[in-house]
Amino acid sequence: MKKSIASRLLMLLMLPTTSFAQADDPIVMTVAGKPVTKSEFIYSYNKNNGEDVIDKKTVKEYAELFANYKRKVQAALDANLDTLTSYNKEFRQYRDQQVLPTLINDNDVEQEARNIYQRTKDNIGPDGLVNVSHILFMIGQNPSDSLKSAKEALADSVYYALKKGADFSTLAKAKSDDRGSAQRGGEVGWISKGQTLPAFEEAVFSMQDGEISKPVLTEAGYHIIKVTGHKQLEPYDTLKSDIYNFIERRHIRESLAQTRLKAISAAKGQTPEQVMDMRSDSLASISQDMKYLIQEYHDGLLLYEVSNRDVWEKAANDEAGLQAFYNKNKSNYKWDTPRFKGIAYYTRDEKDIDAVKKSVKGKSFDKWVEILRTTFNNDSILRIRVEKGIFKEGDNKIVDKEIFKNDKAQIRQMKDFPYTATFGKVIKKPEEMSDVRALVTADYQELKEQEWLEELKNRYPVVINEDVLNTIQ
Repeated sequence: MKKSIASRLLMLLMLPTTSFAQADDPIVMTVAGKPVTKSEFIYSYNKNNGEDVIDKKTVKEYAELFANYKRKVQAALDANLDTLTSYNKEFRQYRDQQVLPTLINDNDVEQEARNIYQRTKDNIGPDGLVNVSHILFMIGQNPSDSLKSAKEALADSVYYALKKGADFSTLAKAKSDDRGSAQRGGEVGWISKGQTLPAFEEAVFSMQDGEISKPVLTEAGYHIIKVTGHKQLEPYDTLKSDIYNFIERRHIRESLAQTRLKAISAAKGQTPEQVMDMRSDSLASISQDMKYLIQEYHDGLLLYEVSNRDVWEKAANDEAGLQAFYNKNKSNYKWDTPRFKGIAYYTRDEKDIDAVKKSVKGKSFDKWVEILRTTFNNDSILRIRVEKGIFKEGDNKIVDKEIFKNDKAQIRQMKDFPYTATFGKVIKKPEEMSDVRALVTADYQELKEQEWLEELKNRYPVVINEDVLNTIQ
């Protein structure tokens, strides 16, 4: 079992290594002969000891964590993990998320916003926008004459009711076949030319505010149309905030940056990857924050790769080691309350309740899922729905009710699977390593990581400049 990147890197994810210290940026430590500047250490320390960090470290405590981090990164570099195609692809993805947006600026976004406004205005044209509601009597494709006549008669009756003073919104909700607009009292909203059916559009743009049309026939059916307003598109400044929100929702900034990247690539005769590499180097040379952020991605991913390869994955797959570790530390794996080791399941057919139990009885617990799948769910129709595990009270409603006798437990009713049952046994403590495998794996990984770190300490010496470290507040 791999530990999460976040938990692994919380106190270990550091920032970049620089080759030479400036006069006002002294060396705070060397790791395997490589210098670490004071500014780098301070940046990392402040980042990992912010207000939201519960277990804050002193400068001296953090120096040890920092040194260990650097040792692990050096191990990854010595193993050439930074040359892996998979690693470089992932690193560039993270890096480019920060670098790509810098290819454009606020003026570029403003110009795109104005372009969007102008395109919208051009599409609307001189006739402007009309606010429309309708009641639709749908006839569908290739309607019969009788259906068409019936819908026309219904549309006429509703139109005459409106002429006599009936409420348009009420009739739309009750009679319209366009259920989307019907829920809004028939409201379609503001439309411009070219957005709807020709016959509908012709009628709309010939009507005055407040006017209700006679039934209009289109490909969709008969429409009774009500026009409630005309307007031209509002000025740009009025709509600017909405346009910017549209830009963010549609990820248009990213599209602009990608377009700029392609243009730069073509102009320079370079691949987009080469352009991004050069842009990254340029930003790192003028912005310390960007340099540290890019280095964080670079080293953080290396840390994950080497830790996973040399510790986490190896430990998780070391069956003999896990078993030996469990045997030696059984007393650490106790439960405060009993557990139910078994299955909770639903069946379509009542007779399958006993059939499920018979199929797994006497079989190894770790084989139950495969047995049940091949026996009951190996065709297009599922006969059972099952959850297997080691349950404490509160984990599963069926188990709570049937095993732990909790009468308040409400079992979810399933129409197609009306029968529920359990099969297994109650145990007061783990019977075998697999009963607590997740906990054992995590502890075993922790042990192997400590052993690995001791090896790295011998391989990569660290020299701390205490005089410089003591100047860091």
